[in-house]
Order: sequence, then C-alpha cells, then structure tokens
Amino acid sequence: MSDYQAYSKNQIARGYMSDLFFEKLLTRHTQTPEVPSTELISGWANELLTVLFPEVTEKRMDSVEELKNTFDRLRIDLVSLLYHTRSCDHRREHAIAEVFFENIEEVYQDLLLDIDAFVHGDPAALSSFEVIRSYPGFYAIYIYRIAHILHKEGVPLVPRILSEYAHSRTGIDIHPAAFIGKSFFIDHGTGVVIGETTHIGDHVKIYQGVTLGALSIDKKMAGIKRHPTVQDDVIIYSGATILGGETVVGSGSVIGGNVWITSSVPPGTKVYHQAENKWIENQT
Repeated sequence: MSDYQAYSKNQIARGYMSDLFFEKLLTRHTQTPEVPSTELISGWANELLTVLFPEVTEKRMDSVEELKNTFDRLRIDLVSLLYHTRSCDHRREHAIAEVFFENIEEVYQDLLLDIDAFVHGDPAALSSFEVIRSYPGFYAIYIYRIAHILHKEGVPLVPRILSEYAHSRTGIDIHPAAFIGKSFFIDHGTGVVIGETTHIGDHVKIYQGVTLGALSIDKKMAGIKRHPTVQDDVIIYSGATILGGETVVGSGSVIGGNVWITSSVPPGTKVYHQAENKWIENQT
C-alpha cells in the first residue's frame, strides 16, 4: 500500500465521513432496482441496427440462416436485459421479446420510409447510404421506433435509457411514449425536443431547435395529454416552439422559424415571425 493510500484510508477511519452517511449510502445500494448498464442496453440496440442496416458497419451476413440465428440471439439478449431489469415483470420477458420481434419487420418498413423522406427532403443528402451512416436524425428516429415498442409493452426504464442515450449522441430528445407517423424527417436535429404525449402525423418535417412541449410542467399533469398534435404534411422550421395538449397544427401548415405557438393552427396555414427592423443612423 502506498503512503497516499494509507493516508486516505486513515482519513476515512478518523471519521471525516460519519457512520450515518455510510448507512444512508448502503440503504440506497440495497434498495435501488438493478438495471443493466447503458452500455449494455445501447450495445444491444446498436447491434440490431447493424443487422437491419449494414451501412453502419463493416460486418456482412453471409446467409439467411446467419441472419435468423442473429435475430434469435438478439431476442435472447433482449430477454436477458428485461430479466436483469429488477423492476420489470419477470413473468413477461419472453412475451415482450416475442412482441418486439414480431414488430421489427413493420418498424424496418417505417424506417425505410423515414430514410426516403431524408433523401427527398434534404438537397444535401446524396444517398440513402449517407443518411443511414451519418445523419443523427435517422439514428434518433431509429432508437425512438424500437423504444416505442418496448414502452407500449410496459417495459420500465429501458425505453427511457435508450432515448436518453440517443439524446446524448444526437442532441435530439424524443420521448419513447410520443406517437410519430410515417415518413418522418428531422433535418440537422440538434436541440429538437418531442414530449411524451406529442402526436405527429405522416410526412412531417422538423428542423433543428424545434420544441413540441407542454404549457405546464406541474406534476398533476402526469398522464394527461399536455403536448401538441402535429397533423400530416406539416413543416416546422428551426427554433419554433409549439406548446400545449390542446394545440393542433393542422395538416399542410408551415410553421416559420422562432415562432411561439400555444393555440391551434388551421390546416394549410403559414405562421411566421415578422421582425421589426430598426435602423440607427450614425450622426457625425
């Protein structure tokens, strides 16, 4: 033991931290539910992504049999993750995993539509390969779509861990309980926030810095629709803030940058912020 280690040990032993403090920490350690690490959970999601979209990896599958075996292993890994989430209903791990993989083909088709929306919606997107490999918006949508299945099945914690992992990696915060339709496109993406009870229709395009949030964050609002509804074919430009569970953005509307909306917008409406230009003349 080094002199520093001996010194540190003696400092603790001399009572710089009370026994009561240690007892409080021990209580937390014994009572806190066990949940697999974020690395394990995100690693499973990222491996699933490589199977669905080999564009993100150098690894390639050689046969249908290898693909089937890989999906079987990923299903077993999901069961294990759910089993080791102590707060999960241990009677349902296998059933949840079965439901998840029964939905994967549909999720894959939805993701293909999302990719198509990126390619056709962004002049800078040269190919679907580029979107899959490098666009943070696509990755955030992928994580949302798989986390949403788990959330609907009542899985605790894991969907939020997935969504917050994607948030930390992309700057895009999508609650797994939100409903998002087909052909969804997030351009650039940094700073986008999509709240828990948001409902988004088909063919919606959102730019960076958009918030779909709640008017009130009172805890009594839990379980109540407090985030807006965005209908089909809406474009929301950067920096727009749309708040409230009763707020509906009608289909085909265009929401300009930096606007603040707390009431419904009729279909086909263009909403924009008109700044007042004030010129100051230099006096000589």
